[in-house]
Formats: sequence, C-alpha cells, structure tokens
Amino acid sequence: MEIFVNRLKAAKDETVEFDKVLLIEDNGAVKVGTPYVEGAAVKATVIDDDAKAKKVLVFKKIRRKGFQTLNGHRQKLTKIRIDAIA
Repeated sequence: MEIFVNRLKAAKDETVEFDKVLLIEDNGAVKVGTPYVEGAAVKATVIDDDAKAKKVLVFKKIRRKGFQTLNGHRQKLTKIRIDAIA
C-alpha cells in the first residue's frame, strides 16, 4: 500500500520504521493502544521524498474597499510504501 505522509528526513529508497502505532487489525481482532500498541512496528520504504500535494488556494477580500488577494500553497510530502506490520 502506498500513502503520502508529512515530510520525513529520509532519502529515496531508504527504509523507515514507525514504532508509535495506534491500532492494529489482525483477521478481525482489533488491538487499540493506550496510547500506543506495545511491540508493534510498521516498516516502510520511501518511494518519493519530494512529492507535492494538490494546490490550496487562499482568497482574501474586504468588501467595498477594493482589496483582494489570491495566494497558493503546495505542501511537500513524502510518498511511502508499507512493507510490513509486525
């Protein structure tokens, strides 16, 4: 499974591990952490370390004053592939 996450300090094709797991589902059995599931880890591989999200447009206007401005922003993301959940 491939997902986008906030920017990580990892290069392309590098392996990362997330040890703060909130929930695990295994064949219908669900484990919920308080706050984290003990002994759980997710291993992933960085596919793209410089992906960009869709553009968000911010429009500001003050009525009857002739003021309007349009700003755009694209958040930088990291695309990862989940390899294993242990």
